Amino acid sequence: MKFCTHCGAQIHEEAVICVKCGCSVAPPKPVVNNSDDNVMQLIVKIFLILGCVACGWLIIPLAWCLPITIAIFNRMRDNKPISTGLKVCALIFVNLIAGICLLCMDDENKINI
Repeated sequence: MKFCTHCGAQIHEEAVICVKCGCSVAPPKPVVNNSDDNVMQLIVKIFLILGCVACGWLIIPLAWCLPITIAIFNRMRDNKPISTGLKVCALIFVNLIAGICLLCMDDENKINI
């Protein structure tokens, strides 16, 4: 048996929440250093913009380059996961390097809403 760190009640060893006070007794998850992810996001943004600029002289490709780029930028800003389909579309239609970087990025730590 172990004890709740908030109210001192006796709880089971595997308990995650104290039945008396309702507080979490699980050890906090370690904070993941996402500085590498921030650098990867910056690289992706740069190459997506370069891809849109490169397609700029061909007006029709901008019809799919801009929406893909804007959707990815919005998902990054809102800290939401980017779907594999959107990553592949960025790879094929916007910029090869940005698409590869997106596919290599870790989306596990993103909030799934």
